[in-house]
Amino acid sequence: MSDVLDRNSATPLYVQLADVIRDKIKGGEWVPDQKIPSENEFNQLYGISRMTARQVLSRLVDEGLLFRVQGKGTFVSHQKISTRSPSYMGIREQLEQQGYATSTEILSEQIVTADARVAEALGLDEGAEVYQIRRLRRVDATPLSLHVSYVPKELAPQVIEHDLASQQLCTVLEREYGLVMAQVSETLEAESATKTLSKQMEVRLNAPLLLLEQRIASPKGAKFEFTRIHFRGDMVRLHFTYEH
Repeated sequence: MSDVLDRNSATPLYVQLADVIRDKIKGGEWVPDQKIPSENEFNQLYGISRMTARQVLSRLVDEGLLFRVQGKGTFVSHQKISTRSPSYMGIREQLEQQGYATSTEILSEQIVTADARVAEALGLDEGAEVYQIRRLRRVDATPLSLHVSYVPKELAPQVIEHDLASQQLCTVLEREYGLVMAQVSETLEAESATKTLSKQMEVRLNAPLLLLEQRIASPKGAKFEFTRIHFRGDMVRLHFTYEH
């Protein structure tokens, strides 16, 4: 590190140091999972107090640029992918527009009976037959999101006969069955990776995830899709825009 802080500048030293670290991360000099200097090392390199160094590192941890491992130090975070809700545009399409290489794996496709939660979401009687479609989406070969979708069998017969790995479910439902997305109800909450989810998404047990639930209906109010999407909390930032 050869960067020098300008002590005669009106810009506070902690702001200058934070900018130096940001530039090293954004410029690729420091890469994800790389350990960075300690508070003591920053003190020696820049002649700043440990308290100032701690303040800077804490700020960058809050920004998501760094993460701490107790007893080991501070490391560069994997930068999060910013996406909008899938109701605006399919996740895969958004990722590909940003230049990411994506792939979709069908984990299972089957007919199941709707439990109370699925039945309520789709306006069905409990026990009604629905298609359950489980898909794992990867970015650059790393699991990003797990999609579990439910579609009433009577509204989209044989939907699982279509190639839902290369085609988006919403596209197939609209093109083949006339089920146009017009009404979307969404909830977003934090969750922790269960044993099953940690294995499927290649994260540690209890790692932070985001759970987005979508209830989708046609212009006439026919409920035709209920989807639960588990996102890796260390990889995704969901962006919502509202216009009034």
